[in-house]
Amino acid sequence: MPTIAVIGAGPGMGLAIARTFGSRGFDVALIARTKDKLQTLAEQLGQEGITAETFPADVLDRPSLIAALDAVKARFGGIDVLEYSPASHTPVAGLTMAVPSEAAVDNLQPQIEYYLYGAITAARAVLPAMREAGAGTLLFTTGGGSLDPLPMLGNVNAAQAALRNWVINLDKELAGTGVHAAHVAINVWIGGSGPEGFPTAEPEDIAPLYWDLHEDRDRSEAVFTG
Repeated sequence: MPTIAVIGAGPGMGLAIARTFGSRGFDVALIARTKDKLQTLAEQLGQEGITAETFPADVLDRPSLIAALDAVKARFGGIDVLEYSPASHTPVAGLTMAVPSEAAVDNLQPQIEYYLYGAITAARAVLPAMREAGAGTLLFTTGGGSLDPLPMLGNVNAAQAALRNWVINLDKELAGTGVHAAHVAINVWIGGSGPEGFPTAEPEDIAPLYWDLHEDRDRSEAVFTG
């Protein structure tokens, strides 16, 4: 069975992506900070006939993230798809929002740690085996502000834009290796009602895009606008 590791797994996009791949024959490794929440997701997927196991880790604690990915590889024999989407809407200690004029090292560095450094750490943990196998997919998620930034998210969007830049460049480097990297920018409010005038979508509407990127392997970026 191929395996997908979902980093930042939660009841929204993480669950929808896990279900999308799991329903197509993938085993699922769920990685996030809270063990109890992960277990709830794993049980839900299990009831749908999908093999899912939990591996608690914090993307801001790089050794814990590496250890979790090593545990996934030990349990399932490898990682075929890595999906990285830490949930920015979930309060995380040390992470604050700032408008561009108030961006400073103190409020920008944690965002870079969260988005860029966490993603790089995860990729480096799985890339050697993918290169050796000549196959693998690396998927990374940000909000639409990585392309069209919002003032209220001045520091967040700067970190997300750095991640986007790195992912697209990584895919260029990996050309011809059989390993594919792609960035997904979700430019809608996910679930429920968003700010006035802002488009909305359900996770189940967005998740198939990840499968398409994995299967088609023809682009390094996709933007979901509803």
